Amino acid sequence: MFAAKRLGKELQKARQKLPPGITLVKAEDLKTWEVDIKVLDSNPIYANQTYRLVFIFSQNYPIEPPEVTFLYVPANTQSSSSSSTALQLQSQTIDLTSEDPKPQSQADNGHRPIPIHPHIYSNGIICLDLLGTAGWSPVQSVESVCMSLQSMLTGNTKNERPEGDREFCASMGPRGKDGWSSKGGWGRRGLKDVRFTYEDDTV
Repeated sequence: MFAAKRLGKELQKARQKLPPGITLVKAEDLKTWEVDIKVLDSNPIYANQTYRLVFIFSQNYPIEPPEVTFLYVPANTQSSSSSSTALQLQSQTIDLTSEDPKPQSQADNGHRPIPIHPHIYSNGIICLDLLGTAGWSPVQSVESVCMSLQSMLTGNTKNERPEGDREFCASMGPRGKDGWSSKGGWGRRGLKDVRFTYEDDTV
């Protein structure tokens, strides 16, 4: 009951206004939300990229942290084809007599990769104390988590995955329809079963 009330307030606010670089993509219920984030600063590792976050809430939210992971979304080939055709048509209408013709920017093709970061595994799982039971606080929200992840990416200078990325991803197995929940999930273990060690807070 409390989770529904809290999420209802957050959803109402999110639909009205979110900070720059954060977009609510899907919130059809009060269990699973999808949010896109962009790094607004000039970090070359994440230039011109948009990333998809998935929030899965329990009945104990916000006392209990949500499961938050990055989700890989392949490019929409139909959208890409349409965008390419549109760009070709637009290029034909550019005034060639203009001294400085402005090319049209390419439309979003829907591709959402998993960002490269020493604290983000290639399956989208994030090693961040804020998302763990010990580091979580009920004052946090979907918006504040997104802003924290934006900041984490902005300050990163290492174009690399966590040590042991391949072994960790293999131990987790594929993501289930309810994320990596240990109850009914398809993975070999639940995300709540993982005990991360938060050693490096410089990235």
